[in-house]
Amino acid sequence: MKKILLLLLYLPLIGLGQNLGTDIVNPNSKIKEVFSGGEGLILEGPTMGPDGTVYFTDIIFTQLKGMKAGIIWNYNPKTGKTKVFRSPSGMANGLAFDGDGNLISCEGADFGGRRIVKTDMNSGKSTIVAGLFNDRPFNAPNDLVIDNNGRIYFTDPRYFGNESIDQPVDGVYRIDTDGTVHLIIANASKPNGIAISPDQKTLYIANYDLGASDFLEEGFNGPVSEQNGAILEYMLLPDGNVQFQGVLIDLMNNGPDGIKVDLEGNIYIAVKGNIEVYSSKGNKLSEIKVPNNSATNLCFGRGKFCNTLFITTKQKLYTIDVKKEGFHLPFKK
Repeated sequence: MKKILLLLLYLPLIGLGQNLGTDIVNPNSKIKEVFSGGEGLILEGPTMGPDGTVYFTDIIFTQLKGMKAGIIWNYNPKTGKTKVFRSPSGMANGLAFDGDGNLISCEGADFGGRRIVKTDMNSGKSTIVAGLFNDRPFNAPNDLVIDNNGRIYFTDPRYFGNESIDQPVDGVYRIDTDGTVHLIIANASKPNGIAISPDQKTLYIANYDLGASDFLEEGFNGPVSEQNGAILEYMLLPDGNVQFQGVLIDLMNNGPDGIKVDLEGNIYIAVKGNIEVYSSKGNKLSEIKVPNNSATNLCFGRGKFCNTLFITTKQKLYTIDVKKEGFHLPFKK
């Protein structure tokens, strides 16, 4: 009798566990590998352009993979084929398209450009949007998002690279449409992924502090900082400045990487090598398992692929269909 009572008590919990995520991912949806030719240590920065194809980056890590110069790949979901869009890439990391259909890229350190670059997709010509702040190079632009007014927000942490660290903080910057650059966040230890809510009132930062241990010389026995991760929430003001609201999601020792939002404001996070989905209140809704626990970043498609997630991992690109439609900066007609 006692066992039956215990079972009845646990049945509601079992039901909740089984239903967790069914509003996000159809139980019949399967994750599918669509590219496996990464040449560097990780793939990153996926984004779908106005041509309906997905652009993503290949980050080399020269100390581990040799003196290659980085790649931007282009995957066509209609044909299933992938080709090189640009190499060298300037060690590009995060990518996004602006309202005019230009590709905006974050070029990082490790012999990269350490700048924000805009590429006209019609002519193929590129221009530097921002390369300095206070007359000093950025540390290593990592990821970016563009608001409905065309302002670019990007994170600038330094994880690797032989170059000097020229900015005193791993900051978050805003580039206005007139080209002026503003440091808007200096209280995140290692800002990485970045996203804006559909109503344009909230800026999310994925703080991913690896600590110092991965980069110390052999034999070092002094104190080191500990790894930590969280999604930080900021009120986004009409003028593009922000006010810190607090830690929305405490991921503790699990560092988040890329983040995106859907049209309903749910937050999709590449963390612990999988994709975790949270409400705008910070409640966990779902978890999408990725092979080998290797997810680094993600994006939603557009048009017929608006319910498809494209997920970058160490050296592969995956897709999975979800029930929600992704939020995008709309292209101008």
